Amino acid sequence: MNLTDNRTSVVQAVDSGLLSGAVTLAWHRGSVVQVNEIGYRDVEAGLPMQRDTIFRVASMTKPVTVAAAMALVDEGKLGLSDPVTRWLPELADMQVLIDPTGPLDRTVPAQRPITIDDLMTHRSGLAYVFSVLGPISKAYARVSLRQDQDHWLAEIAQLPLVHQPGERLTYSHATDVLGIALSRIEGKSLHTVLTERVFEPLGMADTGFFISPDKRSRSATMYRLDEETGLQHDAMSPIPVTEPRFCQGGAGLVTTVDDYLRFARMLLGDGDIDGTRVLSQSSVQLMRTDRLTVEQKQHPFLGLPFWTGRGFGLNLSVVTDPAKSAQLYGPGGLGTFSWPGAYGTWWQADPANDLILIYLIQNYPSLSAPAAAVAGNTSLAKLQSVQPKFVRRTYQALQI
Repeated sequence: MNLTDNRTSVVQAVDSGLLSGAVTLAWHRGSVVQVNEIGYRDVEAGLPMQRDTIFRVASMTKPVTVAAAMALVDEGKLGLSDPVTRWLPELADMQVLIDPTGPLDRTVPAQRPITIDDLMTHRSGLAYVFSVLGPISKAYARVSLRQDQDHWLAEIAQLPLVHQPGERLTYSHATDVLGIALSRIEGKSLHTVLTERVFEPLGMADTGFFISPDKRSRSATMYRLDEETGLQHDAMSPIPVTEPRFCQGGAGLVTTVDDYLRFARMLLGDGDIDGTRVLSQSSVQLMRTDRLTVEQKQHPFLGLPFWTGRGFGLNLSVVTDPAKSAQLYGPGGLGTFSWPGAYGTWWQADPANDLILIYLIQNYPSLSAPAAAVAGNTSLAKLQSVQPKFVRRTYQALQI
């Protein structure tokens, strides 16, 4: 087994100025078989990428928030079919747009309440600014994330849904809303809930919504690739060193490659890791089981045929047909599950081959191409082949 070649595409991207750097990891059959530390976490300061570099992982936050929710399901504190209005009364009496791209005042009442399952599968009718068009997109753009969770939710609740709850999948703030529900159920901040339910049991000491000041030098700088001027230090604010007012359950976490490996191993192990049970087997299987209908898979996901050979569990994509999925999204055996992040971070766990791959970079995406970002690549074509080549070459080297 020689995994050296899987780093080639990443090294080439760094050497050509397309990437500042990356940390990748391959875990196979119980052991870490490779860690690549390539390029720089801070180009200007000459600080290299290291195994313990801390990354913003954007939507890789979502499965973690869902896992914490499933811990509460295991304890009987909530159920997937529960209406969210039990804890989030702001979402009662929701209105639904007659035309998803039409005027905000042309609506009909929601036919049923939003459920926990709707939030976990993005079938609530909520949206993101980049996942919808027309006036509703502009309305989402006006809702500030720089406020506490209660005021944010109150503003979101005033917006109409883009479709009836349960009708179809629209990528959305649903996991942020789920995080608020968890916070209210437990009477604690979401950071504390995730710490107690996920981070501490798994030993994820470098994961959270903020970092201690002594860890700031380990964080990866966010870069943006400009077609004309090349790699630019992005003006994104530093990772906070105190708990934010609003911990976004859908996008706010920072972590390291080894911390996220612990999380992925727990899911691959049906809720258990090294003798520590975090979730029940049944809860993990629910997360890893396709829940979309055939009709729902006909709708493009952010402009992509995302569901070709794949389905969607509880905020995890799931490979249902490896041959069809591989044609568009690369290798992965039956049941392979994953969910990437908009800053280019990506991972997948393959139960058929007992394999976990993690690929971490820090590139700020162009929201004009959200599909590329959500797919785990940056939005510029020059970079889109880097991560898939890493994955394919890893599978080839392992002779899978």
